[in-house]
This record gives sequence, structure tokens and C-alpha cells, in this order.
Amino acid sequence: MALRTLRLAVAYDGTAYSGWQIQPSRPTIQGILTDACARIFSGPLKLIGASRTDAGVHALGQVASLVVESRLHPLAIRSALNSVLPPDIRVLAVAEAPPGFDARRSALSKRYVYLIDSRPVPTPLLRRYAWHVPRALDLRAMASGLRALRGKHDFSAFCAAAGRARTPTCTLYSGRLRPRRGVVGVFLSADSFLHHMVRNVVGSLVEIGRGNRPPEWMAELLLGRDRTRAGPTAPGHGLTLLRVSYPRESI
Repeated sequence: MALRTLRLAVAYDGTAYSGWQIQPSRPTIQGILTDACARIFSGPLKLIGASRTDAGVHALGQVASLVVESRLHPLAIRSALNSVLPPDIRVLAVAEAPPGFDARRSALSKRYVYLIDSRPVPTPLLRRYAWHVPRALDLRAMASGLRALRGKHDFSAFCAAAGRARTPTCTLYSGRLRPRRGVVGVFLSADSFLHHMVRNVVGSLVEIGRGNRPPEWMAELLLGRDRTRAGPTAPGHGLTLLRVSYPRESI
């Protein structure tokens, strides 16, 4: 039987997991999905995720490429996987993909949202999905700082581990703040993201929002390329991968 490449759309609550990538003796999204696939398919299989989300990070639009030997219809594969997966991981869709499709290498861009709950008393229903910052934030100053990041830059100042990514240069297509009833969403879209990049950007923006730094500080951090000068890393549980985009021929 010939190998077949499938594209999986996956959503998950990352609270109970040590991120996407398989780790020894720790539950991960990739590990759980691989085990589920092994229960359904015989023979070798290869599962690659578009984003190596960190511990506690969630996804509404993660994409994975799956190479297997199978004649099952995509709908049957989706049903079979969801029947053996835990309820905090769901396969939303399964589709045929062209040979050679790689969910990570074929991606054109990714979109994330980071939620900040700035109300004095946190909302219990958001405790797994938003960082509680119990004070009013200067959103105008934060938006001004965020604008400095748009475009193609060396984002070394916001990278947790130098050398982990192939290059520190990324193109940030858009960065927006959307406040609603005391909850602020920080939306970022880029061609690629460095390790902890979104969380480090958000941590720095909160420093500006608290009045500890001026908006111009973000541009200074970009030029300085020094992670030790930037703000703290925001907690992982506030981050959600929303969407991964691909060329038409990969869909």
C-alpha cells in the first residue's frame, strides 16, 4: 500500500500538556496524537506540527501533516481519531494533501492571540486562557509600542534561546490590540516566530502598559537585539495559536 499524506486541523486545550513536541516521560500533544494514530493505522507513520507550541499553550488552528498507509476516507479518519483522543484534543478536519506537504516547512504565516485579563478580580472561566494583570493598562501606549515591531526585523531581543531558530529575522505582518470588557487580545501575524517570541513581546508590552517603560522602548529593544533588556516572558496559558496559512497548492 502506497504512503499517503494527510493534512489535519487540530484544536486543543494545552493546560495538561508539556507543549506540542514529544518529550520523554511527559504528556505532549504530538505524543498523544501519534499514539492515537498508531491505534488506527498499521505500519509506519510520520506526524509533523506547524507550530511547536510551548507548555500550557492552546490552539484553535494547529495544522499537522500525517504520512500513513491507509485507504480510510478522511471523515472516517477524523471520527476514528476523535474516538480515541482525550476530550481536550480534537481533530477538526482531515484532508488529502499533496505528496511532500510538510505542515511546518510549507507554512506561509501563523496568527496568534494572547489574552490579558486586566480586571481587578479575574474571571474564573478565563483562568486557563488569559494572563491576569490586575491593573488598568495604558492601551494607547501599548499600541504605539507594538507598531514599531511591524515589518521585517531581527527579533533577537524577543527570542528565548539564541540559535534555536534558523534565523532571528521575521516579518511581522500585523500586530493589533483588541480590548473588550476588561480583556485585551494581542493579535500577532508573521511569516515565522522565534522561541517564546509572542510571550516576550507581550511581557514587554505590559511593561509599557504599566507605565514602567515608554512606547519608544520597543524600537530600542529591536535595535539592541539583547533579550536581557526586554520585558519578562508572559505565562504560556494566555497564548493561543489561531491559524496557519499555506500556499493554494498545499491545500
